[in-house]
Amino acid sequence: MKNVKFSLVRHLTTTGKGRQFEVLARKFLGRQGLKQFQLNFHSRFGEIDLIARDGDVLVFIEVRYRKNTDHGDAAATVNFHKQQKIIRTARYYLQKNGLTNKMPCRFDVIGIS
Repeated sequence: MKNVKFSLVRHLTTTGKGRQFEVLARKFLGRQGLKQFQLNFHSRFGEIDLIARDGDVLVFIEVRYRKNTDHGDAAATVNFHKQQKIIRTARYYLQKNGLTNKMPCRFDVIGIS
């Protein structure tokens, strides 16, 4: 796990901060070699923050931010219920794009505290 420091604009709304962290995560992942990003894929099942390619692997990425870690770190907030929503949304994405059983997939969480 890598620790990276980010400076933020403090006066953004919660949604604005979330979007800013998603952009920072995308830039970070791009430097790690991931490509072809899609931001904020929505379906009736939920939302996936980022979808990218890491070589031949399709990566579904959840970006989580927590200002303080008094009640656990950001990655720990991706509980079983949230994981199930992400899986259902990823299945829908694969079906919608004709990718079912055509490429390996993985699920990543970027936790920012």
